[in-house]
Amino acid sequence: MARINRLILFECLLIIVYNTNVWPQFIINVRGAGTTAAPFLEIGVGARAMGMGGTYAAIANDPTALYYNPAGITMINSLQMELMHNEWLVDTKHDFFGGVLPLPFFNSALGFSIISLYYGDKPVRTIKRPEGTGENYDALDVAVALSYAMALTNRFSFGLSVKWINQRIWHESGDAVALDLGIFYETALKGLKLGFCMSNFGTNLRLRGRNLDSTVDPDEKYENIDRVPVQFKTDSYPLPMTLRAGISYEKGLGMLGSLLIAADLLHPTDNQESINLGIEYGFAGMFYLRGGYENLFEDNGVNGLTLGCGIDYYHPGSMGFRMDYAYSDWGILDNCHRFSVGISFPK
Repeated sequence: MARINRLILFECLLIIVYNTNVWPQFIINVRGAGTTAAPFLEIGVGARAMGMGGTYAAIANDPTALYYNPAGITMINSLQMELMHNEWLVDTKHDFFGGVLPLPFFNSALGFSIISLYYGDKPVRTIKRPEGTGENYDALDVAVALSYAMALTNRFSFGLSVKWINQRIWHESGDAVALDLGIFYETALKGLKLGFCMSNFGTNLRLRGRNLDSTVDPDEKYENIDRVPVQFKTDSYPLPMTLRAGISYEKGLGMLGSLLIAADLLHPTDNQESINLGIEYGFAGMFYLRGGYENLFEDNGVNGLTLGCGIDYYHPGSMGFRMDYAYSDWGILDNCHRFSVGISFPK
């Protein structure tokens, strides 16, 4: 079994290095910025994870694993749910809901999650009426995912998520389908874990709708033809696929509590590679302080420092709950505040 575990670990490391091209990519100029659809898929979820700078691929032991690494949900041993609200940039609202149900067969678990980004109501403006037409429009992005994970050994698990993605602005909308694939490995060294996830591998997205219907004057020289019906067509764009490789190490400090450190390497298709760093100090198994840094080595990055705290109350045989808060510094774009509430039901 030890030999099998070492072989699995070696294969995982090969996959991570091969797919992320870690070392050379740090010196290659990125040409894909701003060329993908549904960028809301890259906004991190969960106040605990974001308090640690988004370093969660190798932690992933609560329902937010459905976003960071679905393979991690096999570590959840009772029904759990988590709800997050994020006061996102420029008065938008970013929300997450996730639920995980352990299954009584194959050491597996089933998960369900919803992510939404709501932009609010905005006045409709035109060239001829820049002050507004009296109408309002809104916009909403949604991703719904169904996940399944299985533990092949007591140390190694894999997970798969199937996602439906929709973007809507007024009367235009577009859909896409995507997959997330994750692996999770708990090494023989106590407290050391590895994780890898490929997110948003899917179809292109194109907006369609009646707001693209209009009329044009094909030739202003002729007055007998001035209102020809046309339908504008938008281009289709790929989803922001991301490869995420993580490592975490947790150490008990006896009466002083516990310490968890983690790092994630991100390789997105629409931006530069970057590294997230995070740390969590726990006291009495209930009170937690967190800090982290996002997007290290990313040129012209706006965000960076993250801070957080939380309370996790759990007693075997009874219902438990978690409450977490995270702060993110976005420089000239102001700050971001996330709040999460989690519930774990008795076995």
